[in-house]
Amino acid sequence: MKRRTLPAAVALAATAALLLTACGSGDDKSSNNDKIAGADQGSQTPKESAESPGAPAEDKPDGVDVSLPKDTNLVFDWKKPKDKNEAAAMDDTANFLRAIYQGVDKRTTKNAALTAYATGEGLHYAEVQINEWIKGGWTAAGTRRHYNATTRSAPSGNSVEVAFCADTGKFYGKEIKTGKVVKTKPSIKDFNYYKIVMVKVPTSEALWQASKVFVETKAKQCQ
Repeated sequence: MKRRTLPAAVALAATAALLLTACGSGDDKSSNNDKIAGADQGSQTPKESAESPGAPAEDKPDGVDVSLPKDTNLVFDWKKPKDKNEAAAMDDTANFLRAIYQGVDKRTTKNAALTAYATGEGLHYAEVQINEWIKGGWTAAGTRRHYNATTRSAPSGNSVEVAFCADTGKFYGKEIKTGKVVKTKPSIKDFNYYKIVMVKVPTSEALWQASKVFVETKAKQCQ
């Protein structure tokens, strides 16, 4: 039973993510003058249609279905920046995260939303996360809150780093077979700090894709 508990599944997913991307640390002192890691990585045009006529209009930004189950709530408690590109990149960072948990719900890494909002290492990161939930026999339930967001652009204007905190203290695993939601005690493990590099899709005016994901777990600055 211990092998299938949520903490173990989450720890495994986090470990895989940190091995595949790069983990920040409490000594990270990046500034607006620093070069954005992976900023020169290009995007790719979505390879499949993202249209899903069954989804309500509010769940289809860019014509892409990013709808989630009623018991999976992703809250984005952040203000949009004034810069048009940074605001669009921030919107699609949220859609990238929605695409991941849509994949968790549908139990697939082939959902059209993921193709639309992720590319390169960002896509690989998302696939690892989804597959760990699938292997553990879990889907998600509860509220995952994202806050304290900041943005900064690369000189080219085609890449934006979106950094933010995430609180998963009320975001739980639900067993696929039984439907049981397994709740955990609040801890520092509930707080993570993300830096996601978003790159502009050259064939679209407003579509941005996650190309790299950097994660700092047990992020004290997010408490």
